Amino acid sequence: MLHFEFLSAWMKAQAKTERGASLVEYALLVALIAVVCIAAVTALGNSASDKFSQVDSAIG
Repeated sequence: MLHFEFLSAWMKAQAKTERGASLVEYALLVALIAVVCIAAVTALGNSASDKFSQVDSAIG
């Protein structure tokens, strides 16, 4: 019975450790995706603004 309790406590400690590491990995992944999205929107936003300005000057 003592071995089972030790094994159970060890497994619970390992699960918490893995969960914390996974949380950090997911947070870093989400941050990286956010940076890429912001960069893409900024680049495409400037390009789209230029195109709309060209269309506006062509119409006007």
